[in-house]
Amino acid sequence: MSNPYESQELLDQYLLFHFGTKADILPSEWDLPGWAYPTDCAEKVIAQVTGNKGRALDLGCSVGRSSFELARHMNEVVGIDFSHAFIDAANAMKESGEVSVIRRDEGDRSTPLKLALDPAIDRSRTHFEHGDACNLRDDLGTFDAILMANLVDRVPDPMACLRRIPSLLNIGGTVVITSPYTWLESYTPRENWLSLPEQSAAQALERALPELQLVEQSNMPFLIREHARKYQWSLAECTVWQKNV
Repeated sequence: MSNPYESQELLDQYLLFHFGTKADILPSEWDLPGWAYPTDCAEKVIAQVTGNKGRALDLGCSVGRSSFELARHMNEVVGIDFSHAFIDAANAMKESGEVSVIRRDEGDRSTPLKLALDPAIDRSRTHFEHGDACNLRDDLGTFDAILMANLVDRVPDPMACLRRIPSLLNIGGTVVITSPYTWLESYTPRENWLSLPEQSAAQALERALPELQLVEQSNMPFLIREHARKYQWSLAECTVWQKNV
């Protein structure tokens, strides 16, 4: 099965999701929450980082908006994603500060857009690379903050991914995990789903992260535009974890 995250259609959709303005994404008379979700996720991380502002890991970074937003606060941000197309797009944004996309409007009607990043962001603080969240390279080092946005329900073995996290986190560090828990067998074998009849995904996270303390649990909406008359509006659960010892 081909990876949908390598297609041009999905790449344009996610570039708009990450870098589009409210006016690019929504009709002027609408005001739906969640259109700035990648920024919201980064701000959730930054709100928790009160000590060392050294390194952050954006695991499952997609096309990179959260990584760039984290770079407003952190000295170094490493963004990793399994999609080559997404990493290439993140690096293109890092290089030039803007990307061009085709926004689908209606049928074969579309609008070319140029999406720009805030020039106040120091893009040199970011590094993007292709990688497997379930099998990360050994020499990544450690981090003061880790973001895993909409990742755990898009990997084949979520528990394997999660069990690596505490060893990547410095003492006093924070992990923010968001997910709508949209389990699909095309991404995750059913036997590896975290949400089961006898346990919620949040309970599974606690089992997977015994070294970390759960400090916050909330809901975060996100909105993805497919075309002018079709949107995906979803509600992710956000859990915040700290490593105290």
